[in-house]
Amino acid sequence: MGNAWWNLTLRFLLELAALLGLGIAGWHLSQGWWRWVLAFALPLVAAVLWGTFAVLNDPSRSGRAPVPVPGTVRLALELVILFGGAAGFYRAGHTTTGIVVALLIAISYAFSLDRLGWLLKQ
Repeated sequence: MGNAWWNLTLRFLLELAALLGLGIAGWHLSQGWWRWVLAFALPLVAAVLWGTFAVLNDPSRSGRAPVPVPGTVRLALELVILFGGAAGFYRAGHTTTGIVVALLIAISYAFSLDRLGWLLKQ
């Protein structure tokens, strides 16, 4: 079920939400020109990490891995970025959005037990 079209679509939307949440967090957690720096830097760093560190032959991705990592490292990276985005919404005062995003992340992973098992074996 981890590679079902609806779950892949949900994961993609959650990735976008995480980037937005990190940008909002960067904006709200700083002052002056640092707002601009963090609002752009946090999502950019997250996107670069997301695209760079991957597990070889991951069926939910292209299969390529610019920097191959074990499945547990990839899973930890995904969880930090996704829940970091949800926490960014929550911390910036968008409490309901943060909670809904966190619940959707949990639902997506609950329907991805096959992928989680695969990641943990890599």
